[in-house]
Amino acid sequence: MKFFIKIICISIVIAHASNAQRNKTIGFDINGNRKKVEIEFENYNNLILVPIILNNALPLKFILDTGVRTTILTDRTLSDLISINYDRKIPLVGVDGLKIVDAFVANNITLELPGVQGKGQSLLVLEEDFLQLKNYLGVEVHGILGYELFRRFIVKINYDKKIITLYEPAFFKPNKRFSKIPITLEDTKPYLKLDVTQMNGKKISAKLLVDTGASHTILLNQDTHEDIEYPERKIESVLGRSIGGSVFGFLGRVKKIEVDKFQFEEVIASFPEPQELDIYKKQDRNGTIGGGLLGRFVTVIDYFNENIYLKKGKDYKKGFEYNMSGIEVKTTGTHLQSFVIQSIRKDSPAERAGLLREDKILILNGHHSSALTLNDINSSFRSKEGRKIKVIVMREGIKLKKQFRLEKVL
Repeated sequence: MKFFIKIICISIVIAHASNAQRNKTIGFDINGNRKKVEIEFENYNNLILVPIILNNALPLKFILDTGVRTTILTDRTLSDLISINYDRKIPLVGVDGLKIVDAFVANNITLELPGVQGKGQSLLVLEEDFLQLKNYLGVEVHGILGYELFRRFIVKINYDKKIITLYEPAFFKPNKRFSKIPITLEDTKPYLKLDVTQMNGKKISAKLLVDTGASHTILLNQDTHEDIEYPERKIESVLGRSIGGSVFGFLGRVKKIEVDKFQFEEVIASFPEPQELDIYKKQDRNGTIGGGLLGRFVTVIDYFNENIYLKKGKDYKKGFEYNMSGIEVKTTGTHLQSFVIQSIRKDSPAERAGLLREDKILILNGHHSSALTLNDINSSFRSKEGRKIKVIVMREGIKLKKQFRLEKVL
């Protein structure tokens, strides 16, 4: 399983256009003066993918992400295709404080979702597709949409039905079956506090970013709290992607997470290596909760009253598992139908079976790659301890047969 931490690990200094005085030419509005609108979404590895039409011309797919301020287009080729004009070029600064890449700012952009029109938007355009989101999700991804939608509507996310509902704030009435939990809105991002009991028994109250743009369950940064410790049983892992490349760290478990009246035990947690996410300390937070937790609920995010509402979903009692093969696979090719081993964990079942980085998967447990999706492959790797995995790979023009059994080490 690919545990994306924050999908875009950058700090952007950008003069953001203020829409404080709303009018009919600026901001998002529901078509037809309706009180709410429902939008179907796609769910890939706990990430929400919504359809977007850019400047009334280009149909795209964007991740819905509470962790970003400015709407992001991941590849300038797309905006050049419809002749978008850029107002200026800015540097993007990575978590290490160093300039990584340049990006372009475009203003007065139109973003349309089903039943919703957004006018006068700002758009941050990456010079190239440095994030390569499509290769790690196995589906076309063109951008990231966040604060501008959440600051305009109260947003209900039903992960079970794969529907988001956007409510006009004046007409939203909380359902009594939901639990109301306070959040704080700081620098356009939502935070909540919850209790985490670690495997050593230490219990902390953690301040965490509520991050729909991350697929992990919980990430804890050891550098931000003296009582956050790596669990004794842990494995090295690629935790996610940034524009600077992969972000490394460890996977382990925490004994318990308590969110209001809700409790989860033996939860898989991500622990970045020291200094990997130094930006967390600057933002006074201990980590994030992502789709791996939020996806167990029907979730309502209310920036206006600084609340989040939760109701148990169908996956509420589902166990917390991870990739037991030890290999990370990405998709390549024009149609994303080629699967290549991107990384392999030391002393993992796959490594002991002789699989190597850059091996191309042709057949997995009798299924040809043309009949598989990346979700299928990742689901197989986290399915059941002891399950036999048979794979045929292509290596330097030679087909090789390998097999191993999934092994739970956490």
